[in-house]
Amino acid sequence: MTSPASFRPHEKVKSPDDFRRAFERRRSVSDPFLIVHGVENGRDHARLGIAVPRKRIRAASARNRLKRIIREAFRLSKAELPPGIDLIVLPRDHRLTFEAARRSLPILARDVARRLKPPKPMPTTIPTKAAQ
Repeated sequence: MTSPASFRPHEKVKSPDDFRRAFERRRSVSDPFLIVHGVENGRDHARLGIAVPRKRIRAASARNRLKRIIREAFRLSKAELPPGIDLIVLPRDHRLTFEAARRSLPILARDVARRLKPPKPMPTTIPTKAAQ
């Protein structure tokens, strides 16, 4: 039996089409440590995709270390993440620490989820004193 805080296979974005959809949706937020792209996934849980560009971080060992840090931050903050979105996470720098990723990921996930929600419709009528 797996613990509720494990990183399960169904929580991983695997398909290149899902990555492309998130990048094309152009809903992203960032801070000095991470860039998070988001897109609705139609599920009842968040999923994680990690993109670490080889052009920005040359050493494979550094790319793999960053992926482990981001996966662990996702695993430990699953309860704080909004459900129903795919999060594609890109680190900004090879010096990313676990503490920085752990602090940033839930905040950025909430911000990107807020950007994904449609704007509230404007009322079509102006309330009058008689209606109040």
